[in-house]
Amino acid sequence: MDNPGFDFRPAGLVAGVDEVGRGPLIGDVVAAAVILDPARPIKGLTDSKKLSAKKRELLFDEIQEKALAWSIQSASPAEIDELNILHASMLAMRRAVLALDPQPEYAMIDGNRCPELPCPSEPVVKGDLLIAEISAASILAKVYRDRQMEELHQQYPEYGFASHKGYPTKAHLEALGRLGLLPDYRRSFGPVKRLLNQE
Repeated sequence: MDNPGFDFRPAGLVAGVDEVGRGPLIGDVVAAAVILDPARPIKGLTDSKKLSAKKRELLFDEIQEKALAWSIQSASPAEIDELNILHASMLAMRRAVLALDPQPEYAMIDGNRCPELPCPSEPVVKGDLLIAEISAASILAKVYRDRQMEELHQQYPEYGFASHKGYPTKAHLEALGRLGLLPDYRRSFGPVKRLLNQE
């Protein structure tokens, strides 16, 4: 990736950071941080949402094999309910960066704000399209969270988690109303809160 439209490129070890799972009603918000190895380029990195599930899985393995450092961390539904989803996302991203070894000298965060980090950082709007490290982080986080939803689907197939991944689709909301809450639901989110109020 040539980072179109992005002029500044810091020297040293640069981590890209992204999170997935702000919108779903259930499960963790997951963040990843990646420091790529310039000597081992990875072709096809882009925003994880623009890739097929099969391509994401292939890149997931390649990123873990070739990156100088990578980490995947999360914040739980209980932490989301306690902190709110924005602060829980920041917490997951901070955890992801702190878990890197070696530690980065600079961090680029997808979006318009940064978590508190021990190194200089900057937010990059549409960073998952512009910055290879952020693209790699978005792929790791997306595949990891999708796998969590697949596991939940194995336990509770009637909720349909394999297809909607926890997002508030019509089918998910209907299943939620019919079947009730599971322990991993985010109780501070509107549709879940409304269901709790009816009980």
